[in-house]
Amino acid sequence: MRCWLKIEEMALEELMQRLNAVSQCADEIMHQDIIPLYAADIQDQLRKQFAYLSGGRGGDGCPVITFPDYPAFSEIPEKEFQNVLTYLTSIPSLRDAGIGFILVIDRRQDKWTSVKASILRIAASFPGNLQLVLVLRPTGFFHRALSDIAFRFNKDELKMKVPIIMLGSVSELQGYIDKTQLTEDLGGTLDYCHSRWLSRRTAIEGFAQKVKQTAQILQSFGTELAETELPNDVQSTSSLLATHTEKKDKMKEDIRVAVEQGDDILGSITKPVTENPEYKLNQDQLDNQTTVERLLAQLHETETAFDEFWIKHQQKLEQCLRLRNFEQNFREVKAALDIVSERLSAFTDVGNSSSHVEHILKDLANFEEKSYETIVKARMLASERDAFIQSNHYAVDSIIPKCSELHHLCDAFTTEIEHRRNLLNKSLELHDLLEKSMKWCDEGIYLLASQPVDKCQSQDGAESALQEIEKFLDTGAGNKIKELNKIYREYAHILNEDLKEHVQKVFQKQESMEEMFQKRQVSLKKLAAKQTRPVQPVAPRPEAFVKSPCTSPGLQRENTSNSESSALRRVNYRKGKSEMTELHQSRGGSTMDDEENLAVLRQHVMNELIETERAYVEELLCVLEGYAAEMDNPLMAHLISPELQNKKDILFGNMEEIYHFHNRIFLRELETYVEYPELVGRCFLDQMEDFQIYEKYCQNKPRSESLWRQFSDSVFFQECQRKLDHKLSLDSYLLKPVQRITKYQLLLKEMLKYSKNCEGAEDLQEALTSILGILKAVNDSMHQIAITGYDGNLNELGKLLMQGSFSVWTDHKKGHTKVKDLARFKPMQRHLFLHEKAVLFCKKREENGEGYEKAPSYSYKHSLNMAAVGITENVKGDAKKFEIWYNAREEVYIIQAPTPEVKATWVSEIRKVLTSQLQACREASQHRTLEQTQSLPLPLPASSCASPSRNHTRNTKKMEEKKADITSLEGCGTTVAPKYPEKGKGWAKPSHSLDASEENDGWSSAEEPLNSSDAEEEGGGGGGEMKLTPGKYTVVTDYDKGVSEEFTVKSGDLVQLIREGEDGLWFVKNLSSGREGWIPASNLLMLIGNSKSAQSLSSSESGTASSTLSTSSSCSDSCNVSSTSFSDIKG
Repeated sequence: MRCWLKIEEMALEELMQRLNAVSQCADEIMHQDIIPLYAADIQDQLRKQFAYLSGGRGGDGCPVITFPDYPAFSEIPEKEFQNVLTYLTSIPSLRDAGIGFILVIDRRQDKWTSVKASILRIAASFPGNLQLVLVLRPTGFFHRALSDIAFRFNKDELKMKVPIIMLGSVSELQGYIDKTQLTEDLGGTLDYCHSRWLSRRTAIEGFAQKVKQTAQILQSFGTELAETELPNDVQSTSSLLATHTEKKDKMKEDIRVAVEQGDDILGSITKPVTENPEYKLNQDQLDNQTTVERLLAQLHETETAFDEFWIKHQQKLEQCLRLRNFEQNFREVKAALDIVSERLSAFTDVGNSSSHVEHILKDLANFEEKSYETIVKARMLASERDAFIQSNHYAVDSIIPKCSELHHLCDAFTTEIEHRRNLLNKSLELHDLLEKSMKWCDEGIYLLASQPVDKCQSQDGAESALQEIEKFLDTGAGNKIKELNKIYREYAHILNEDLKEHVQKVFQKQESMEEMFQKRQVSLKKLAAKQTRPVQPVAPRPEAFVKSPCTSPGLQRENTSNSESSALRRVNYRKGKSEMTELHQSRGGSTMDDEENLAVLRQHVMNELIETERAYVEELLCVLEGYAAEMDNPLMAHLISPELQNKKDILFGNMEEIYHFHNRIFLRELETYVEYPELVGRCFLDQMEDFQIYEKYCQNKPRSESLWRQFSDSVFFQECQRKLDHKLSLDSYLLKPVQRITKYQLLLKEMLKYSKNCEGAEDLQEALTSILGILKAVNDSMHQIAITGYDGNLNELGKLLMQGSFSVWTDHKKGHTKVKDLARFKPMQRHLFLHEKAVLFCKKREENGEGYEKAPSYSYKHSLNMAAVGITENVKGDAKKFEIWYNAREEVYIIQAPTPEVKATWVSEIRKVLTSQLQACREASQHRTLEQTQSLPLPLPASSCASPSRNHTRNTKKMEEKKADITSLEGCGTTVAPKYPEKGKGWAKPSHSLDASEENDGWSSAEEPLNSSDAEEEGGGGGGEMKLTPGKYTVVTDYDKGVSEEFTVKSGDLVQLIREGEDGLWFVKNLSSGREGWIPASNLLMLIGNSKSAQSLSSSESGTASSTLSTSSSCSDSCNVSSTSFSDIKG
């Protein structure tokens, strides 16, 4: 649509340019651009004929203007005289007029006094260049002699820039101008009629005005057409097309009339030549012919320009009408599809008998037949997609999704009706089987009932009945239900409660019937058995006792031992069960169940993470092979437009780099944690630096999306999508990396929620924080690349920490007082970018475009070096305000955040920057003392228990980074001005004369970096994890997070470690309170430290205290070094 609007704007602009050129050319042809005077305006003045342009020419082509004998010459008003002369001199071409005019003044019937007056008047008023003035003096003897004498004496008075020649006769005149160039009243042969000349001039100028007006009318009409909004319905669009076509036809008729007018004028000019081929037009007639021909050419150009514009406009209206028809048909077809889909959804009944199912199948077939017309209509409408594309329809972007939707709905309807038919066929198959089984059971029961009892008493009758039963049972292979569970599995998708109950009843009837057959068979077999002769009873032999069914001694022993072992197992089982019961009671009955549930949930999240990661890698590979690689395929080159060639890097960014990282590294690492989902945070932390590649991809995304919108209709992309059989277009897959990097934080949150008490919880939290940091960095970088007007290199300002929009007031010491006071009440809207070394103030500009192109831009205004910045955290009267001041409050910026939470976040981040600068300065001045402090043994933090070797490596890296950054800080002495830290309390807060609610003003460092776990692990010489053994210990910190909520300990309590249980839990007794409970081993390490007894714990505490004292003293020394530089803040 946007492309079409651009094309129409270009068409209108081209039309305006061409029609403007026609108007200007018409004025130029008629010399109206120099002297805007028309014959119709001075028609009465020209009709007096005191001067006329006959069309004659002098020897060198000079135009001849004749002043005939006009008695009332002196009575002509000056205005009329000026108009006629100006008009006559504007008619010849610029080339001829530039040579100069020849004036022929006929005063043969006049007096000398009039001659003199005429010459003087003409000389004073003539507007053009004069070549020669020829005067036919009076013919009377007296006036002729008088004129000769007077002319000699008045030469100076009649002095002109050109010679004036007094002629006595017409023959003398012909000596200067050829006879063929003079009119008949001057003795020449030139055909001239003043009335005819006047009407022709009026006609030509009227035609010229017609041409100009036509061009102007077409300009207005073209603008009207282009600015007309397209209607949203078929009726209005049809009406608009008819109205515009009618106006166009009227304009064409006006142009046709104008062309006929021009042809008539041209015909009247060339009529003498047509009638007499030997007739030669004079120069004036030739000029008129040329003028009319040029005007006709401009008129044809006007018509051509309008026709070309109309074709495009008509095409737009016709495409709009076609679009409205399509949209109307789409709505109707969509509504019809919704209706048939709704009716289809009512076919949920699977029937209660074979006849019922057959009836439903028949109804379904009738419904499908009635719906066939709707489906065909929908598919035909959807097939118009290709026609719209081939006709370059301006709304193809909105048509294609609708066609795709119709295809999808038709396919879904066809699939669903086929699914319903399959279900009903399955139901029919099941009911046929049930009915066969019922019929078989009925036949079997009838068979049993029809067998005569008296005949079965004989051996032959019993055998015959038995054969009948066996023969009947053989027929059950294809008629009875063999396995009930198999029926349940095979027909699970159609078995509702009623049908399932029916199947059970049929199966029960079948089982009952088969049981009856079995009993009958047993009876008949007994009757059919042959009678044997009676045998005399014989006394048993001694061996008979040995072969009695009693068990042997060996077997008895075996049975005894088995019974004993069974009894032993039962005793052990009861004993183990009682112990487990006690354990569950001591740890809380539901704890184990909860842990199992959490484990299942963790495994579920892990499976989702790995499965979605595999799918993500496959999608990336599919895009790279199906789209990116195809752009380099010579066989596909003809489908790629020239503008799209060599744009692969812009379109896909660094997607290939992302794919290789996930396929070769991250996915394989994830799969190693499949059995240990709670530890997956380590996998993320190990690869966290590699996730920075997403920042590059997201920064390129606006350029990629802009390029895609420009070429989304390309045949190349459509062909690639068809080959890949993708339902979604490429832009959906280009968005996958952005969606994936945001998905990780959701999965990590889920995993962390189910892993609160697990070993890897700390790594999961750190991984989540890092991923969120990457997302924030990506978002911030998207804003940072939109900064304009900054002369330096933004990368030199350090890492971008925060960005956001604020209201800003200025309060500077320098500047006019009035301006200063005024600035307090008029805030500026500024977007701030906080870097490690500077804070930038920018102005947010208007958002334009669509999608990523709608992102704002930021105009750089000024910046502050963080080395000279201070902050005031609270401003009286507004909880959302804080101050940033510069160079000892020489410049003060009052910042108002959108919310108090945003303000708190910014103040915290700025405080961290200032504190890090101060810390770097202190570390630089006390580097050697710092190393000694780090070597002191510090208490082992709880966070290091899970994986000490990993944390030690990570903390060592952090300390090395801190040392490396010490030398890179500049101006640390003037950064901030905290008070000296008190012993063991970190940095004290500066006092301000504010309300009680504003006691936290200024900046402070509430934490002492040297007491962190990083320094502790580096300084402590511990190797592996501490081994807990039963014994008594003194608690060094409070704890209320045991497995049993009633079990708590406080600092100073004496506890006894009794035994170690499962899952890293220790059973502990608080000797101070007498309570018992289970505590994780990692928490015990935090509670009791490295000591083995109360005495050793005390010494550990003293060691820690001495370490803190040493640290505080070193901080004080470093502050003393730069105390003079921080005086501004204290003041």
